[in-house]
Amino acid sequence: MNLQDIAVQTIDGSQQTLADYQGKTLLVVNVASKCGFTPQYKGLEELYQRYKDQGFAVLGFPCDQFGNQEPGTDADIAQFCSLTYAVTFPMFAKVEVNGAHAHPLFKVLKSAAPGLLGSEGIKWNFTKFLVDATGQTVKRYAPTDTPASLAKHIEAMLPD
Repeated sequence: MNLQDIAVQTIDGSQQTLADYQGKTLLVVNVASKCGFTPQYKGLEELYQRYKDQGFAVLGFPCDQFGNQEPGTDADIAQFCSLTYAVTFPMFAKVEVNGAHAHPLFKVLKSAAPGLLGSEGIKWNFTKFLVDATGQTVKRYAPTDTPASLAKHIEAMLPD
């Protein structure tokens, strides 16, 4: 499945496909509001602000599959992100990233960039996937990889 054909729902309920981001380098992240890694929202927003005018976007997908750390509604999540971290990068409706009901986007990302020892399962919140401007998944990053540590990888992949 081509990444750009995948349908997604924004956090405010509108439908779109990832074709809206065609030609951009993307960092796709499963996020949560009540996680030890939640402060990474700040770094993700900084990356977005730094590179958005150069063909880059962060795409945030809330997920409640890890320790019930994203229990709120999409509206609750949007409000939290806006008020607490001034998030302006695109946020999407809550999804599952593992299991039978995993969102098609995460099925494609996990298959293209397996984790440690070839495992496809996502282990925790704030797992990050770097996607190039042609829609190819390039790399998976662990939750412990800070947004700032990804800057050099993003810079190397920005569209000309």
